[in-house]
Amino acid sequence: MNTNNIDNNKPTDTQKQSDELSSEKKPTKRIRRQATEEQLSNPFHGVKLVEVLERLVAHYGWEYLGERVNIRCFINNPSMKSSLGFLRKTTWAREHVEDLYLEMLDEKEDKPKENN
Repeated sequence: MNTNNIDNNKPTDTQKQSDELSSEKKPTKRIRRQATEEQLSNPFHGVKLVEVLERLVAHYGWEYLGERVNIRCFINNPSMKSSLGFLRKTTWAREHVEDLYLEMLDEKEDKPKENN
């Protein structure tokens, strides 16, 4: 076997092509904007619907949620998956749940004041 003609330092044609492709498709870095005061003061800023529902269930329970927001996915065999699916599709139900979440936050803010 004659290895004198092979230069191990030279890239092959396929290596050249892959280098060219990878250099062309480099993703650009997204520039993040700073949140405004209005966004930061919004209680839903950075909070996902799943987090809202988890906090409500932990605080009130499914039974109370079913009484306050009369939807079947809270009353009959409640689950996170069915409730989230319904709330994402149904604006009026999501608004009721968001109002209940705001009430819960107000209650939590008032409790420390009462204890002092």
